[in-house]
Amino acid sequence: MDLNIGIVGFGARSTLWKEAHRPGRGSRVVAVCDLAERSRADARAVLPEASVTDSLDELLASGIDAVMVLTPDHQHAPVAIAALEAGVPVFCEKPLAVTVDDADAILETARRTGTRLYVGHNMRHMSVVLLMRRLILEGRIGEVKAIWCRHFVGNGGDYYFKDWHAEREKTTGLLLQKGAHDLDVIHWLAGAYTSEVQAMGSLSVYGDIGDRRDRSGERMRDWFSLDNWPPAAQSGLNPVIDVEDISMVNMRLGNGVLASYQQCHFTPDYWRNYTVIGTEGRIENFGDVSGSEVRLWNRRHQGAAPADETFIVPEAPEDVGHDGADALLVAEFLRFVRDGGTTETSPVAAREAVAVGVRATESLRGDGATLAVPQLAPDLVDYFEAGQVEPASAHR
Repeated sequence: MDLNIGIVGFGARSTLWKEAHRPGRGSRVVAVCDLAERSRADARAVLPEASVTDSLDELLASGIDAVMVLTPDHQHAPVAIAALEAGVPVFCEKPLAVTVDDADAILETARRTGTRLYVGHNMRHMSVVLLMRRLILEGRIGEVKAIWCRHFVGNGGDYYFKDWHAEREKTTGLLLQKGAHDLDVIHWLAGAYTSEVQAMGSLSVYGDIGDRRDRSGERMRDWFSLDNWPPAAQSGLNPVIDVEDISMVNMRLGNGVLASYQQCHFTPDYWRNYTVIGTEGRIENFGDVSGSEVRLWNRRHQGAAPADETFIVPEAPEDVGHDGADALLVAEFLRFVRDGGTTETSPVAAREAVAVGVRATESLRGDGATLAVPQLAPDLVDYFEAGQVEPASAHR
């Protein structure tokens, strides 16, 4: 029998409905909630049999088996908590929340109610990340000691500076909003979470552009174009822009690994580059989609040398949505709703990405000081690492 799925927020990430709506094959989207009439109209057009409403209470009371929270970031916590309180399993798009307190509240509610929580960190299903993680786990570069990530956000002006993404109130900052993916991947590849952060950043380009307008009735597809170049020639930016367009973070992880993350929103190209250095070699990706290369060096060389081995990033099972990762992500969520158990994504890891993003943003907006990352309560960690069941030790 198909799972009945509800969606809250039918905006940019609503494309996930295609992965959740598989009538006769395990799931169907039967209800959509959005406050905007345009979004509700979009939902009716592609899901004519679904119930479409502007009432969250109505959606949660409609008998759905699970809900996907795809709202703007600052609305994740109140919607996810309401759904968890109603006993409806939740898929929450990343970042889990825009404050550490809200992220912790979501996890605490999930545990208290016993309602299943899944967080949409789709990069854990991306072929390039899976390949690099496999090489690390196989010991091909020895013990990981350092990870560097450079994130070239070539579409930054169109994606993040013409709507709500440009406002601290709704995102905390792009270091969290956009960087949550990479912070999570760094933790996953390193096998530990960050204990200390230090960051610098600025609004270097987009803050100087005076052409602004309210686009609240528009969607990104209305304005996006590769012809919007160079960055300083962008027009129609969000009336409020108080987030950084370039940032750099240094991290010390709990196992001693040192990591760094750089994010720039005015580069001409759009991709992520990871370098992972171990005690016996290093790996680095050149491109981050299927067909790209991950190169491995594990012998001494003089100067810049060709890789000792090269691995091709494999084709995704389904060539849709973030190089196939979205399909795998939603499939894992649906399996989790049905059967429970552990998953590749992790609510604890999602919270840790939020905590690092928040503290790093505090550092860069302050004096660049090194700040400690607040730890999650150990009993919450144990609960989620046990597959969202109380570990046996809790009953002794």
